[in-house]
Amino acid sequence: MNLAEFKHRVIQQFGPHLEHATPANVREFLDQMELARYTPPPDGRLVLDEPASSYEEIIRDFFARVLDAPTEEAVMLLWMIALDLSFSAIEFQYSDAFSSLFGDAFE
Repeated sequence: MNLAEFKHRVIQQFGPHLEHATPANVREFLDQMELARYTPPPDGRLVLDEPASSYEEIIRDFFARVLDAPTEEAVMLLWMIALDLSFSAIEFQYSDAFSSLFGDAFE
């Protein structure tokens, strides 16, 4: 997928100014984008060969790979991680606000 197609998908999903973005549909969009990037192995078996043993190592590996990625791909990857982190923070704020209103009712 190139950057123009990516922008089209973003606008189609969230509107031209992301006015329809919510924590829930952002998560759904990011999951869809991940599935679109996924290529199943020819034999159908998924083998996890992750040498990283911590989240910190995974993050370092991600950013190192982004530096080596083609520019358009890097822009899309960084935009998606920024969107994910930003809306996760919003979701966390909502959770705190509702928790203070409703206490333990939803736990």
